[in-house]
Amino acid sequence: MVCGGFSCSKNALIVLNILYILVSFILIGVAAYGRAAAVVTSLTLVGSLIACGVFLFIIALVGLLGAAKHHQVLLFFYMIILFLLFLLQFALACACLAVNGEQKDALAEEGWRLASNPTRQDVQRQFNCCGFKDHKLGANESLGHPSCEVAQCCESSDAHCCKPKGNTTELDDCPCDNCLNKMRPIIYNAFTATGGVGLFFSFTEIIGVWLAMRYRNQKDPLANPNAFL
Repeated sequence: MVCGGFSCSKNALIVLNILYILVSFILIGVAAYGRAAAVVTSLTLVGSLIACGVFLFIIALVGLLGAAKHHQVLLFFYMIILFLLFLLQFALACACLAVNGEQKDALAEEGWRLASNPTRQDVQRQFNCCGFKDHKLGANESLGHPSCEVAQCCESSDAHCCKPKGNTTELDDCPCDNCLNKMRPIIYNAFTATGGVGLFFSFTEIIGVWLAMRYRNQKDPLANPNAFL
């Protein structure tokens, strides 16, 4: 057996698809962390890369079966779907890396608008913050917030943002930072990490397409010598 022969191509394709399974878990894990850490942000691009990770896992299983059996139909669909997945993953990864700071903040703002008050309160407790941008906005306003007394920064303070005083409009200084400032590094890192991982591993999918095409057109030396598989 020489490298580049039937057995070598078969083993290489099997190993590559095992790598794809590991990559799919990495991609899903990194993107899911970004969504979970941001809590309220509407990270559509990050969520799309999670979907790419799931599809990569499924297509890797198809590739393993096709490589093990030298199945022409499975290998054909494997090549087509893997190439389409490469295009989608490459585009989404580039989009994640291309999003600027203002757009990321806008996504966070939209997520806060759509979040319920209990969710906003959970964010304030988790990130030790008060309000999205302005602690002076009430809970019923689109960018408002519920009481911040659950935040650690309010434990030793009697400020209005920490302990609301009836219907008063008192606007005293708040000891807590706003939630956007606290969440911004995590949101930015989520886009950068997810985009970088997605872009790096998308190029390995081109190798899979080429290897599957090459392996599909090779003859199995153990099969009927008159049959071209």
